[in-house]
Amino acid sequence: MSTVQEIEQAIQRLPESDVLTLTHWLEDYAERQWDQRIEADAVGGSLAVLTDEARAARANGTRRRFP
Repeated sequence: MSTVQEIEQAIQRLPESDVLTLTHWLEDYAERQWDQRIEADAVGGSLAVLTDEARAARANGTRRRFP
């Protein structure tokens, strides 16, 4: 049995209040992971192309509104 399967089975045995607590923790954890990836991409220059495109669109008046 895989670790993920073991975790899934353990979660199914939890009381509802613990599942809610775990859900909030997982959401926060996922957000922190996302923030770390974005920060690493920004520091590493991976977002430079997007920044350049946004600045060019602003300068030439073709900027689009974000939904």
